[in-house]
Amino acid sequence: MTFGGRGGPPVRSAGEHRRGEFCTLWGPMRILHISTRLILGGSQENTVLSCEGQARLGHEVHLAFGPIYGPEGSLLERVGGFRTEDGRGIATHAVPHMVREVSPLADRRALGELRRLIRDVSPDIVHTHSSKAGVLGRAAAWQIHEGTFVEERRPKDIRPEIWNLVKAGRAVAAKLRALVGIPAIVHTIHGPPFMPIEGGAASRARIRLKNWMYTRAERYAARRCHVIVSVADAMTREFLARGIGRPEQYVTVRSGMEVGPYLEAAPGETCEEVRKRLGLAPSDFVVGTVARLAEHKGHDDLLDALAGEMKRNARLKLLWVGDGWWRARLMERVRGLGLESSVVTTGLVEPARIPGLIRAMDLLAHPSYREGLPRTVPQALLCGVCPAAYDCDGTAEVCREMETGRLVRVGDRDGLREALLWLMSHPRERGEMAARGREECRTAFSAETMVAELEGAYARAIEIARG
Repeated sequence: MTFGGRGGPPVRSAGEHRRGEFCTLWGPMRILHISTRLILGGSQENTVLSCEGQARLGHEVHLAFGPIYGPEGSLLERVGGFRTEDGRGIATHAVPHMVREVSPLADRRALGELRRLIRDVSPDIVHTHSSKAGVLGRAAAWQIHEGTFVEERRPKDIRPEIWNLVKAGRAVAAKLRALVGIPAIVHTIHGPPFMPIEGGAASRARIRLKNWMYTRAERYAARRCHVIVSVADAMTREFLARGIGRPEQYVTVRSGMEVGPYLEAAPGETCEEVRKRLGLAPSDFVVGTVARLAEHKGHDDLLDALAGEMKRNARLKLLWVGDGWWRARLMERVRGLGLESSVVTTGLVEPARIPGLIRAMDLLAHPSYREGLPRTVPQALLCGVCPAAYDCDGTAEVCREMETGRLVRVGDRDGLREALLWLMSHPRERGEMAARGREECRTAFSAETMVAELEGAYARAIEIARG
């Protein structure tokens, strides 16, 4: 973990906040995490692992989220079933109007719901995740932190002049709470909300407008939090380049995961056993992806890059792990190319199955156009599988060209094809790169490391909030 900020205030390094020190310094904390949707996904898994690790350290942990729907699945069952050794769980809170899409009416209602939730929970730390929850959650928490929020709805049986006195008293109480720094506000950037500029003139104009709106919203929210956590240094650079936040606000904490199942195969989850269940032969060469079947994940690029080679070589197979809104369209294209027997899909799978499915691959392809730092890349390296990925956002911080994988310019389908075919024909180099990346990721991407480094980020946020 590193804090940025040349010329900023003194900061602590990760080594100055050893695991568990936060509880010693400040006592067990009440932490409220806010995420837009609790679907199966990298940022959501990051958030849930943070909640679990913090609960094990003795903190009281709450998790708020908007409606869960769609083919992406949910982590709610895992959260509900979690218990520490002494029987404590994670308190969950549904925020009915916090939806992913921009919706002025729903967003206004969600802001009110979050304010009331933060007031009722009274957390020491509000930690927001993703763009929508990040903007609304920080705005709501800052109003309470500054003592500027007082519930405006007057009960019908209370006279206006009496209600004004009640509001004045609440405002004083809120300001007193602000004096002791409750809550300190932290936000994690899991990935950029800004879309790639592409398409025709009208499409490019719409994307530029959306990016401008997202930039304005992120600038607003950055002024209303104490620490901003990036999962990759590239995220910090991009947000600062857009004038979002101050350098001294930022800290990099890698997105942690449970590394054990990736390092060691569970019973029945070896490469040979998983391939047999999928109908893949030992002689097949499998290029896999782990991503939602959705826009900007690059499945079309992968077909463009390998369709010709797959028609010539029946042993070359694609393994698509995941589901999403684009499934029907993508499979229609696969059928149109005559590749039904060469593309294996798993649909939505439980997270526990991901290590075995990656282990069944010869290569991981990750031609995504938008990422923070894609978890699937270190997951593949932990399994000993070499990745080939687009050089998008923080991907290059894990997949380094010819060191821990092959890195391709975003959208370069010919380059993607060349990289994949080169890796296919160079098994020794492929194995060496995977082994090098495996050792690097073993500690850097463990959930324990992430939780320990978040302790330091929280301590820093409290210092600022109470300073």
